[in-house]
Amino acid sequence: MSELLTVKEVYAGYVKDLYILQGINFAINAGELVAVIGPNGAGKSTLAKAIFGLLPPSSGEIVFKGKNIGGLKPNQIVQQGMCYVPQVSNVFASLSVEENLEMGGFICKGSIKHLKDQIYTMFPVLAQRRRQKAGTLSGGERQMLGMGRALMLDPDLLILDEPSAALSPALVSSVFEQIQAINETGKAIMLVEQNARRALEMSHRGYVLENGRDRVAGSGTELLDNPKVGELYLGVAYQQET
Repeated sequence: MSELLTVKEVYAGYVKDLYILQGINFAINAGELVAVIGPNGAGKSTLAKAIFGLLPPSSGEIVFKGKNIGGLKPNQIVQQGMCYVPQVSNVFASLSVEENLEMGGFICKGSIKHLKDQIYTMFPVLAQRRRQKAGTLSGGERQMLGMGRALMLDPDLLILDEPSAALSPALVSSVFEQIQAINETGKAIMLVEQNARRALEMSHRGYVLENGRDRVAGSGTELLDNPKVGELYLGVAYQQET
């Protein structure tokens, strides 16, 4: 696999000289599904925002497809082939499902019908709801629409920030199945997720963050079997389960 994204010694935060990310390192290869897990406040979502240009790094490098994108704005990064689906506010509530998808393809040249058809094939429930206002969808359906809208740009890397948050167990399973299906089409996915066990089970590799640093990295299986991951992230309960 060729390296798609590399994050090197990145420091970033929302307040000057108060860094949430403290020299973090991260990488994802083309076609990989990589999970980013860790306790609340570890810097998972901050890392996603820094990569996508929502939070410019104070120092370090973010290299995407061989180009340093640190400091670029999100609209510029989208044009490089990366999309980001935030945990909340990931759809236009007042627009229909179809209008949301059309907004996702706003920079595409020519007809986007074939792209919409691909999304409807991948997410049949969206095809059934295409005329429905996005704000009336269930939580799981909104997550699917958020992913579908991002996929309208046919990105090389899709960043998903807590896609299972606040969903019922049944919807969580459905959303994770769709994420895996997207990855199987060849899309690289950075999965920021609190549901650590499920995320690692389906990931090629994973990173455990703590206090803004990458503490442990390895394959999904290695991290599931690593006692240190239990200590850093899930504590005694995790060790008792395993």
